[in-house]
Amino acid sequence: MFTDSYFDRFVLPEDLTETLKKCRCICYPETKEQLEEMCFGPTHSSRYDVSYTLPGMGIVKEAEVVRCKNGPVVNFMEDYMRRRDPDCMRIGDDLPTDKPRFEDVYGYKFSKLRQETMDWLATQQIILLPFKAGGKYYGYDSLMICPMNAAFFALSLANMQGFESIFDVKHGFTPRGIIYVAPPFRHTHFSGKQVVVHQRSEKLHEVFSYNLYPGPSAKKGVFSMLLDIGEHEGWITNHASAALLETPYENEIVFMHEGASGGGKSEMLEEVHHEEDGRLLLGTHTVTGEKYYLSMGETCKIHPIADDMVMAHKDMQNGSGHLVIVDAEDGWFLRMDGDNYYGNSPEYERISIHPSEPLEFFNMDAVPGATCLIWEHVPESDGKPCTNPRVIIPRNMIENIVPGNEPQEVNVRSFGVRMPPSTVMAPNYGVMGMVQVVPTSIAWLWRLIAPRGFKNPSIADTNAGSGLKAEGVGSYWPFSTGKKVTQANMLLHQMLACPNTLNILIPNQHIGAYQVGFMGEWITREYLARHGGTIRMKHLVPARCPIFGYSLDEMKIDGQYVRQTFLRPELQSKLGFEGYDAGAKILTDFFKEQLKQFMTDDLDPLGRQIIELVMNDAPLEDYLALTPLTNLK
Repeated sequence: MFTDSYFDRFVLPEDLTETLKKCRCICYPETKEQLEEMCFGPTHSSRYDVSYTLPGMGIVKEAEVVRCKNGPVVNFMEDYMRRRDPDCMRIGDDLPTDKPRFEDVYGYKFSKLRQETMDWLATQQIILLPFKAGGKYYGYDSLMICPMNAAFFALSLANMQGFESIFDVKHGFTPRGIIYVAPPFRHTHFSGKQVVVHQRSEKLHEVFSYNLYPGPSAKKGVFSMLLDIGEHEGWITNHASAALLETPYENEIVFMHEGASGGGKSEMLEEVHHEEDGRLLLGTHTVTGEKYYLSMGETCKIHPIADDMVMAHKDMQNGSGHLVIVDAEDGWFLRMDGDNYYGNSPEYERISIHPSEPLEFFNMDAVPGATCLIWEHVPESDGKPCTNPRVIIPRNMIENIVPGNEPQEVNVRSFGVRMPPSTVMAPNYGVMGMVQVVPTSIAWLWRLIAPRGFKNPSIADTNAGSGLKAEGVGSYWPFSTGKKVTQANMLLHQMLACPNTLNILIPNQHIGAYQVGFMGEWITREYLARHGGTIRMKHLVPARCPIFGYSLDEMKIDGQYVRQTFLRPELQSKLGFEGYDAGAKILTDFFKEQLKQFMTDDLDPLGRQIIELVMNDAPLEDYLALTPLTNLK
């Protein structure tokens, strides 16, 4: 007879109920400390191997967990398992989708593999971990089913989404999402590849994780859940960072920054980078080598809101004409590839070396009993440091963070794009000015495409240096399980409902012939914060390229004028009208090619009108006629 006082609190799918009644034991973590200790196995060792016995393969070691002073450090045996495979999502149901269906890829129905998964889980010692998908304040009751020897995986989810003790689970707990973890299937069914299968219904989103890297399931799998739930309920989880900026005069303004990977989301939460003499290096001319500087006394104080997943739940919206948001995570899965030496990232170094509670590290060099240092990355098979070292930092450890239970109204909604150098002798699409003010119609177009852009460090792509590639709707398309057009419509409706939120575009890396890195983003942030998130119409001129909206003819900050050549690249002597127009054509042609896929009968009629403007090379006035700018002075 199955007896378990906790088990009766859950309302679960029938096959999962039967599976759990058969398994060797169920562990319900009472505290996060207990879950952390489980990472080191039944002997509580300083180094624990996560291994599985597979038919015909013997013992396969997937990962090792090392006990360091500041928390467990997880390292995978294969280079491939140290980062997310971008082609790992499969759809196991028959609901509408544009993503690859399991049956189409593998030639049999997922129901067969689902049963095999349940049969395997029935032979295991299981961790049953409740959590809130979307964060503990506004999230949805969810559950993870994980083999006990992979406790580090359950801990990663608890750190990112918030730990919920079994003592706090009430009778009638009905999960809206469930994550199943079955690592051996990567070898037995998928030739060593990461595969994550999503099975959706009206009331339940299930994620089957056939690998142990947390990225595609414990992190982005939850993102997929939220996008699917939002699709049913009429709201979006945006792929963005967000921060409340407090000016030196104690005025406050909220930025939300979107973009494809490499578009500057993490950088929006960084302090402005200063030179050793305190000046700001605005840009370096790639032809002449000349450097241009600004001086800025006191910069804005940054109060982070979100790092990657921004929930804009419909119940939060207040009719203000501003988008209202909250962080969809309780901890941040931070990449430390840019931290190569002590002093590179003082805040994260301080947090990670002396955390208020143990952290969890991935792909870091670790010695049992020592302190894991975030700038010491594990070597890969080629001898080079891993390019995807990670640490999960709970929100409550981040200095000046906005509490997760306080929704914020967005004043400025920016979109970042990586741009290549562009000159008349070598024209390219890097012709966007430092800040472009756009109406909703054009802002929406950029989010349909989400250009990945120039030399993206975040994506393993053999063609990454060549330039443009679309990341897809909202830049969250890689994690969406539904249809592109559905998400396009939802995004359009979200933006139309927020006429008081200012939409801008911001380039990074290059502005014409100038190398700028992320300085344009930081300067724009400081400028708009000082101006209350508004721009005066008298300072705007129509951009030479219509999909850039308006350019600024003047930007003054702390008594200094930014050179016009940064604001209107066509005025650069090494670019000019000829080079600008050639670069703009590259970008416009790319837009036309990518937008064709959205022209279906399901597209919102207004969306169709907007796309037709691009196809017909319409002027800015036509976009404004559809979606006027009403938030400028």
